[in-house]
Amino acid sequence: MANDSLTRAHIVGDVLDPFVSSVPLTVMYDGRPVFNGMEFRSPAVTLKPRVEIGGDDFRVAYTLVMIDPDAPNPSNPTLREYLHWMVTDVPASTDDSFGREIVPYESPSPTMGIHRIVLVLYQQLGRGTVSAPQVRQNFNSRSFARRFNLGKPVAAMYFNCQRPTGTGGRRFT
Repeated sequence: MANDSLTRAHIVGDVLDPFVSSVPLTVMYDGRPVFNGMEFRSPAVTLKPRVEIGGDDFRVAYTLVMIDPDAPNPSNPTLREYLHWMVTDVPASTDDSFGREIVPYESPSPTMGIHRIVLVLYQQLGRGTVSAPQVRQNFNSRSFARRFNLGKPVAAMYFNCQRPTGTGGRRFT
C-alpha cells in the first residue's frame, strides 16, 4: 500500500490509485530534504527542487511529474491537476538533471488556501516513450499513466504550499 500520509492527505484517492512504493525518491529544496506533509510558503519553492531517484539499474528510466490537485483553490479545484513540472528519461540511481525536462518547472504560487503539491514517479517502458501534454491545467495522472503504459506509480510524495501571507494549516476530515 502507498504511504499512509499520502492516504491521509487524500493524495491516494484524489490523484493516485493505491500503489506500493518500490523506488527511493528524495526531494530537496535548497539542499534540505522534503518529507510528506511539510509546509512551505511559495517563495521557498521558487527554484526547482533537486530530485534523487534510487534504484540500481542505470538502464531503467523514470518519469517525474509535479502536480497541484488543488488549483486554483482547494474549495473549487477546477484546474485539478495543474502540471508544474515533468522530467522524463531519468535513469535509476541519478537525479532529475540526468533526465529530459519536457515541461519546464513552474513554481507553485497559490493565491488562495493551502495546496498539496504532489511529486509522482513512474517507471517507463523505455527511453523516449513519454511526451509532454499540450496544456498544464486539468492534467490527469491516471490518464497520463495509461496513455504511456506507465502502470502504477513507483514512488510519490507531497508537501503543502501557501502564499507568503497565508495563515493556518491544512485540515483533513
